[in-house]
Amino acid sequence: MNRLYVPEPLSGGIFLSYRCTCGCKHCLYACSPNWRADWISEDDLEKVLTQLCDKIQPSPLGSERISLNHGLHLTGGEPFLNFDLLLKAAQMLREFEVPSTFVETNCFWCVDGETTKMRLRELRDAGLHGVLISVNPFVLERVPFDRTERAIGIAEEIFERNVLVYQEYLYNLFRRLNLKGTLSFEEYLRRAGPSSLNSMELLPMGRTTYALGYLYRKYPAEHFFGESCEEELTRSWHVHVDNYCNYMAGYCGGISLGDARDLDLIFGGVDLEDKPILNALATDLKKLYDFGVEEFYYKEMRGGYISKCHLCIDIRRHIAQQTDEFRELRPREFYHHLS
Repeated sequence: MNRLYVPEPLSGGIFLSYRCTCGCKHCLYACSPNWRADWISEDDLEKVLTQLCDKIQPSPLGSERISLNHGLHLTGGEPFLNFDLLLKAAQMLREFEVPSTFVETNCFWCVDGETTKMRLRELRDAGLHGVLISVNPFVLERVPFDRTERAIGIAEEIFERNVLVYQEYLYNLFRRLNLKGTLSFEEYLRRAGPSSLNSMELLPMGRTTYALGYLYRKYPAEHFFGESCEEELTRSWHVHVDNYCNYMAGYCGGISLGDARDLDLIFGGVDLEDKPILNALATDLKKLYDFGVEEFYYKEMRGGYISKCHLCIDIRRHIAQQTDEFRELRPREFYHHLS
């Protein structure tokens, strides 16, 4: 395989930063408070939006309505850690006439009704169409649930139907449990029962593979040989551009398909000749495994892997911790925040 042909995106998100108030056990992008406070520049944001604005498709409900896998969202990390930049980004989305825009938040900042109402109103008035509020047991470990309830109630007043609660099942469950403050994941499982995980969308990739691997059955590396990641790498929906302008497809944190400030180079076909790791991922995970073993002395995990994504990320992490020569392993700091 010489080139990877990447389609233009129908929907996606832009990371303002990887820095977050939480270090969620299930985070696909290894966000945490320990990341450097690097924020996307307004200049880079403008360059990216100039190329994305006419490609993003609106929600089926309309260009001013939001849905999870349509439009464009502002994310991270936690966008509200830099509210001035978030507000400017919302204004830019309106100027570029991007459809179905929203911000994703863990609600750490919703300490009182006045602050919550003021900021959400400012974002609405700046042109943002809605908000997605993250609700899960991992955010609950760091963000008091009363802040989440406050945010949802006020957001529904301001954005009306344009409020996504992700995940709504968990929000209703937390309310039935009469939660108010924070709660450890272990205590959550004790109160809600392990069966509550069956209804939670928990992807076996990213930090999940290390922090929550004990929840899954594991397999030897050879179990995943013959599989590739081409489908994930060429997905056209819910792609991401991070604050370093890395273009990431699928939910594949730590893999850059190129510089999002020059999307034509990506959509014209990514040259794989000088990207051996990307080449391997697009063909066969055995090829990646052999490359890791032969070139970097990778050793198979004794306990096995919960998914092909686990095998992939563990090999990539092993390589990235030894060298920065592979441009497709970006940002390199991602690999230092997985566990």
